Amino acid sequence: MRCPCRPCECGPQRLSACDYDANRVLSELGVRTGRPPLAGIVLFVAYATMIAAANGATSLWPALVIVGLRIPVGALMAGLVFTTRDLLQDAVGTRSTLLAVALGAALSSVTAEPRIALASAVAFAVSEFADLAVYTPIRRRNQLAAVGLSNATGLLVDTVLFLPLAFGSLEQLSGQLAGKGGTTVLAVLLLSLARRRPAPS
Repeated sequence: MRCPCRPCECGPQRLSACDYDANRVLSELGVRTGRPPLAGIVLFVAYATMIAAANGATSLWPALVIVGLRIPVGALMAGLVFTTRDLLQDAVGTRSTLLAVALGAALSSVTAEPRIALASAVAFAVSEFADLAVYTPIRRRNQLAAVGLSNATGLLVDTVLFLPLAFGSLEQLSGQLAGKGGTTVLAVLLLSLARRRPAPS
């Protein structure tokens, strides 16, 4: 599907198609956004909350064993973090998103136990910038493809950096990628369903 990001002339505030999509996705999830800035606020809070939750879950909860793979609970949440970052960029723009990524890196360093904190902050910052670098040039042509490709890039970078820094090996690579990849696929499917529903009048 195309996301042309052309300006909307239907109101006093010029909105791009991607800005509208961020509001629309929230609306489909039951969040009443009202004015466009509220979408950015909701997404920013969701982004920060997911970062803290993902790191806390990695430290506090045991990994799940699914089809023989050990999947950390935090890895399941991490896939949603990348998608939320993409939607946040649509709602507030690249500059504000860069500030959110910086805040997220700081949160990553304080919401985990010491052995995970530094690894989490470094992996988060690098992977989120990689996500942004892939998402930005593609989003205007096909937003769903941009979300999928940027998330895949981000989760791969995040995992390959995080595991050696935190645990000294790539032993959990398969489980980490499966968890993050699974929630990424789910997020893309939800976005696709939200975009197919008729726009609110």
